[in-house]
Amino acid sequence: MNPFDYARVSTIPDAIASGSRNSAKFIAGGTNLVDLMKATVEKPAHVVDINALPLSRIEAVDGGIRIGALVRMSDVAAHPLIQKRFPAVSQALLASASPQLRNAASIGGNLMQRPRCPYFRELTWTPCNRRNPGSGCSAQEGENRMHAVLGGSDHCIATHASDFAVAFAALDGIVKVHGPKGERQVKATDFHLLPGDTPHIEHDLRHGELIVSLFLPDAPHAARSSYLKVRDRTEYEFALASAAVGLDLSGGVIRSARVALGGVGTKPWRARFAEAALVGKRPTADIFRAAAEAELKSARGRGQNNYKIELAKRTLVRALTDLSGGAA
Repeated sequence: MNPFDYARVSTIPDAIASGSRNSAKFIAGGTNLVDLMKATVEKPAHVVDINALPLSRIEAVDGGIRIGALVRMSDVAAHPLIQKRFPAVSQALLASASPQLRNAASIGGNLMQRPRCPYFRELTWTPCNRRNPGSGCSAQEGENRMHAVLGGSDHCIATHASDFAVAFAALDGIVKVHGPKGERQVKATDFHLLPGDTPHIEHDLRHGELIVSLFLPDAPHAARSSYLKVRDRTEYEFALASAAVGLDLSGGVIRSARVALGGVGTKPWRARFAEAALVGKRPTADIFRAAAEAELKSARGRGQNNYKIELAKRTLVRALTDLSGGAA
């Protein structure tokens, strides 16, 4: 770990001022940043502790629920309003990491976690464009069993690791940030960026900006939602494929649908083609499979991860089937 300065702040203006310094990083739970600092993947010169900021409330507001960025993952998962009005969010959080990590990690920090690709995290291994832009992507021809089949490029195929971010994207979440230029809001679907030829630019958060809260809008498909995660083991493991789904059913017809996939995309993958294939249809196994086929049509495997294409389809069909009460 490299030497760094440390500051603890108690107001948002102080946090933004301190976080705007060159090579500054905010720290809350530190469950990702500290690991990367120990490995010297992250080398901030200035670490800003934001745990004293007043951002630890979950509250009902007009049109939905607002979650402070410093609320711990376990508290969001257990909150009655979340469980009742956004069950997919609670389920995704409970499927994440371990109880110890969920008790420490902040909900805002969960959105900011960096790739789990071994080529990114291990400096003694071969090149990585996210860690060292322009050096190459070792996963293209290397060990890529866990890598993305959607949204990848020749420069990067690392998956986004968050379970919560998948449910948050599916249910039209909004990220509120404060920064040197004031306040702004970013749709969850726009927050994380595709790698393209700049994979080191992972999100829309600008230097010095701080996530202050997350908003989840109420909707019938949000109240009837769920999250399914397929992984190598049942605890403390990242998704091979996952699906956050929400359905508004009326008269046996799907009036609205929300779908996002995890474990298979370079960002939380909002499945617009699948949603379009579901709306106006009756919930049947054939319709669910057609929706999955429509979404994965553009998927591309790189060898060891080819299996993820079919796995993602089956995961989505199973999630929709379970949510609809068993398709005919």
